[in-house]
Amino acid sequence: MSDPGPADTDDRPPDTEELTAASAAASAARYLAELTTARPLAATSVEPSEESWIVEVEVLEDRRIPSSADRLALYRVDVALDGTLQAYRRIGRYGRDSSGPTCRL
Repeated sequence: MSDPGPADTDDRPPDTEELTAASAAASAARYLAELTTARPLAATSVEPSEESWIVEVEVLEDRRIPSSADRLALYRVDVALDGTLQAYRRIGRYGRDSSGPTCRL
């Protein structure tokens, strides 16, 4: 009788690919573009948690002339390990000419 081997502790279906940091950041940007109509500029941080990827995305919320007067925002987006959106929220707004989000909400 052969040994069945170690028990499979992975609850994901066998055909599910694991989400990478890069694909979580891309998903977060797509979700924000859909939900806020703001233009994502960059993922500023990506970190794993037990149940999701936590991604911070900088977006252009209000284009102005001159462009140094543009209003930007920083959003936190939680993307589940299967790539679905769990939650998002704006965590700060600031002008392009500033050094970053100084007014946390």
